[in-house]
Amino acid sequence: MVQRFDAIVIGAGQSGPSLAARFAQAGMKTALIEREHLGGTCVNDGCIPTKTLVASARAAYVVRHAAEFGVQHAGRVAVDMRAVKARKDAVVNQSIQGLTRWLEGLANLTLIRGAARFTGPQRIAVGSDELEAPKIFINVGGRASVPDWPGLADVPYLTNTSMMDVDFLPAHLAVVGGSYIGLEFAQMYRRFGSAVTVIEAAPRLIAREDAEVSAGVQAILEREGIAVHVGAKDLALANDGAGVRIDFALDGGARSVAASHVLLAVGRTPNADGLGLDAAGVALDQRGFIVVDDELRTSAPGIWALGDVNGRGAFTHTSYNDFEIVAANLLDGGARRVSDRTMTYALFTDPPLGRIGMSEAEVRASGRAALVATMPMTRVGRATERGETDGFMKVLVDAQTERILGAALLGIEADEVVQLLLLAVAADLPYTRITQTMWIHPTVTELLPTLFGKLKPLV
Repeated sequence: MVQRFDAIVIGAGQSGPSLAARFAQAGMKTALIEREHLGGTCVNDGCIPTKTLVASARAAYVVRHAAEFGVQHAGRVAVDMRAVKARKDAVVNQSIQGLTRWLEGLANLTLIRGAARFTGPQRIAVGSDELEAPKIFINVGGRASVPDWPGLADVPYLTNTSMMDVDFLPAHLAVVGGSYIGLEFAQMYRRFGSAVTVIEAAPRLIAREDAEVSAGVQAILEREGIAVHVGAKDLALANDGAGVRIDFALDGGARSVAASHVLLAVGRTPNADGLGLDAAGVALDQRGFIVVDDELRTSAPGIWALGDVNGRGAFTHTSYNDFEIVAANLLDGGARRVSDRTMTYALFTDPPLGRIGMSEAEVRASGRAALVATMPMTRVGRATERGETDGFMKVLVDAQTERILGAALLGIEADEVVQLLLLAVAADLPYTRITQTMWIHPTVTELLPTLFGKLKPLV
């Protein structure tokens, strides 16, 4: 017997639960299908647990440097990794329990546990059960990519998911991948007390950023004792006694790193496989992401794809914004589009990197006349007071319209301050509205007028 619904949502990540709830609250009979755990990557092995671990790592760092602030403590700083993990688990469990209570308490919503698979354009199988709906929404996320490197199948390795089970201190953690996930774990475990090495294939860390951003982040990590190798090619792994040996080519020569543990952080793979998308007529791109239009509709009528699986964003906030776009267009008479949003994200190292809009390379490629300004964090009173003067602020402005094109803020509280610039972009305000505004002292934000005062032509 086929169960019929008004809407079916596959996956309970950041888009799925909220979208299912909106449909249910609108009086639509809705099914939410989840094969593993509610909350998706963000709640279980992404944002919430990793930032909880970052907080513990920062606490250890602050204690070690307390004497610089005139605060004395007795003895060696020790990190109890079991207690660190227990704290992380408690925070995660609280989020999952809250989400579960909310969903189970909603009228018109049926929560189904199991793996979903299309058996037709509007039909889903979950085990022996069959479901049908005129509207189906895919929110199945992604997973850590595992490359086909020589020897990798023969050695133990960690991913961002299996790292959540670690309750010990690795003697030497080798992080393969120098982007957002890898760098956060690298600094975190260095602060816990591990020796850490980062190995990156690109010529620099976080290669999508401008060169000075990459250099600034690398300098911060290296000052904390993290070894960084960029431009590494031809990686191969092998068992090496109690650990793993990573061999690679660097600058024309052979290099090798012996580590007790290896973390793979080389990208994400969409969870589109196994869904039977061919039966529904849903097209994938060459990378395996579900192809969607500007309103997140797939190639199949009545089917939408949201979150990491559609390749239109790889963050919790892009996934949640996907929900907002679909809900507004289907339930509120809206006409919202993915292309309307301004690119924004953060790298949660300490200090963090906050990014919005275009990079300098992208502005140059656009051919438009632009202005640029940079300022070191040593100019910021808040940073000096805290003893955290690493980094800089950089903004790019359209020379004709005076609108902000992009910004890269690397420094204390940068992940919060950059969102003020994001709001200016969203409100279509000229940068002069910021320079003419009185800001609170002493804060990081109050230096934005000074930063904009340094604008000069980008040549």
